[in-house]
Amino acid sequence: MTRFFKAALLASAAIAAVGGAQADDDLEARIAALEAMVAELKAELEAERDDIIRVEQKTDQMADEVAEVVTAVNTPSNDGFRIGDTRLAFGGLIDLDVHVSEFSDGTVASSSIARDFYIPGATPVGGESSEVLTDFTAQASRFYLTADQDIGGHEVSGRIELDFLGSLQGNERVSNSFSPRLRLAYVNVDNWRFGQDWTTFQNTSAIPESASFLILSDGMVFIRQPQIRYTRGNLQFSLENGDTTITPLSGGRIEADTQFVPDGVIRYNHTGDFGNISLAGIARQLRADIPGVVDDSAFGWGLSASGRVKLGSRDDLRFNVVGGEGLGRYVGLNATNAAFVSPAGDLEPVRTIGGLVAWRHPFGESARFNIGVSGLFADNPDFAAPGATRNVQSGYLAVLTDIAPRVTVGGEILYGRRELESGAEGDLMRFTFSTKYAF
Repeated sequence: MTRFFKAALLASAAIAAVGGAQADDDLEARIAALEAMVAELKAELEAERDDIIRVEQKTDQMADEVAEVVTAVNTPSNDGFRIGDTRLAFGGLIDLDVHVSEFSDGTVASSSIARDFYIPGATPVGGESSEVLTDFTAQASRFYLTADQDIGGHEVSGRIELDFLGSLQGNERVSNSFSPRLRLAYVNVDNWRFGQDWTTFQNTSAIPESASFLILSDGMVFIRQPQIRYTRGNLQFSLENGDTTITPLSGGRIEADTQFVPDGVIRYNHTGDFGNISLAGIARQLRADIPGVVDDSAFGWGLSASGRVKLGSRDDLRFNVVGGEGLGRYVGLNATNAAFVSPAGDLEPVRTIGGLVAWRHPFGESARFNIGVSGLFADNPDFAAPGATRNVQSGYLAVLTDIAPRVTVGGEILYGRRELESGAEGDLMRFTFSTKYAF
């Protein structure tokens, strides 16, 4: 309305100026005034037009940004999706394992995690009869969520991962409703990691491929626990949760969570066209304060070399060699304890040496077979209880193939043997069929 009103005034002024002109001076003055008013009106119109263009451009930009966010959220890829400045990724594994197990010297309770994968120290010894058991399980299925972003010039990321193995909050009677358990939960800030992760003492790339959840665990460094880790180039340093497992004079196992000093680990990683190799060392305080049993501390240590080395264009060799005193739960899924309680009431660390080697050979388009052996040997003290584990050994053969992208089926044969300090032995023969879908 303002523009039309001004235009009407201008028109009226022009008519009046023409109709009532008496002198050239008056006419020129009126024309100049008219031109000034026209210029002012033109400037206002151009300013309004520029505002309209800017609003339209801003609206288009906002619409594009909204479309990008909606597309990213609704169409996740292997690289995840973005919400604001944070990139999120979700994935996991759906796993069905069928185990047919024969224990030579006894049985394993249906609620035991040893029915779901190979735990060397759980192989029965000294039983009166053998038993064949068949188990179907999907408890090795897992899922994870990761997030990363740049905050104030710092690279910040995190990961949380869960599976269902070892859950005691479920049964096989009706619904098989097993509860999730925490596998990993950590945050990274630049070169620092805080939270629960694989121990820095372990090189996870040395874990052999298998149809079951875990294989050749006898001589394998394998543990996840809370820690603080710093990485600088090829070097890693960490302080990790300490926990001492001991064997009293009467035998068995006691967990003495009374450490004051955390476990310290240093590791060097070397990667090249050949694959990777890691060298690691660990120092531990072994401490137990159990009234009537023991009140003492001792020093534990260990050295490890592990890696995955390429053999030709497709094959690889995975290995782990480890030894030390007081390693306990770090090797063989705690097949041997870290220390014994001596007759004098002192802690005596157990010296152990172990390792594994596995060969992976692909053939055809997507098939491969894996074969390997593993063992852990303990130098127990003379006063060790007869039921203490002296050694555990195993070997396996697995054939796997991908029947569709990210879908793997396979079969596996495992033989495991456990020997006690008394000389008694027990064997496990297990066949596993598995189907895995990684997403």
